[in-house]
Amino acid sequence: MFNITFMKHLNPLVVLMEIEAPFIAKKTKPGQFVILRIDEKGERVPFTVSSTDAIKGRVTIIFQMVGKTTRMLGALKVGDQICDFVGPLGMPTELSGIKKVAVVGGGLGCAIAYPQARYLYEHGAEVDIIAGFRTKDIIILEDELKACSNKLLICTDDGSYGEKGFVTNVLERRINEGAGYDCVIAIGPLPMMKFVSILTKKHNIKTIVSMNPIMIDGTGMCGGCRVTVGGKIRFACVEGPDFDGHQVDFDEAIKRLSTYKTEETQMLDHYCRLNGAV
Repeated sequence: MFNITFMKHLNPLVVLMEIEAPFIAKKTKPGQFVILRIDEKGERVPFTVSSTDAIKGRVTIIFQMVGKTTRMLGALKVGDQICDFVGPLGMPTELSGIKKVAVVGGGLGCAIAYPQARYLYEHGAEVDIIAGFRTKDIIILEDELKACSNKLLICTDDGSYGEKGFVTNVLERRINEGAGYDCVIAIGPLPMMKFVSILTKKHNIKTIVSMNPIMIDGTGMCGGCRVTVGGKIRFACVEGPDFDGHQVDFDEAIKRLSTYKTEETQMLDHYCRLNGAV
């Protein structure tokens, strides 16, 4: 069992949670993830590690309460325990040699992009962070992102905070201004990563994206996490989650991600007539 040591709501739907897991905290590198189960009957759900504290032995995840499991997880309290917490899984992000980078985060993707940006900043890279949100009300980690960047550019779809528009607009402007990026790291919704990759391909800028497809075992055996990269099937849980954004088949990934949307909606409304369980 794994103890919950800290919880904080970053906005009405997004929760930051610290979990006591000393071995995982010592070994996890930026870009890797964990898989957890709340209880023995729960589903296995992957979460990218937002940060770790090796001294205290704590791992931080940030998640949005959208499905049944994430809503159950968000209803727990400090002192509660979760059944399984497995990791680190996946390959760390390849960050060596990067000198000037634009880290582009969309919504909750900012929490996933944060450890990469912090690592690069702490190792001397020049880091621009471009963070996009729908509205001002759902902005997360502004202070943390500002602390690990040379320039933080926030944009909102409705213009309620920062610049009005999409992250691609801001990124294209910075490129045209001569920012001189040798790499772009884009993490967020699939459509956002797709259009960032289309933009950077025009400018011949190396682009890393983080794929979060349907995932079950996290060890490459089930094949549920497959994505097509460069015309070949790759397994995101063991070969990713990071891939070359210019090689990813985003249209296929978007289609596959919606496979179980109906079932996920039904699970939220499910009521067991035998024992009254939700």
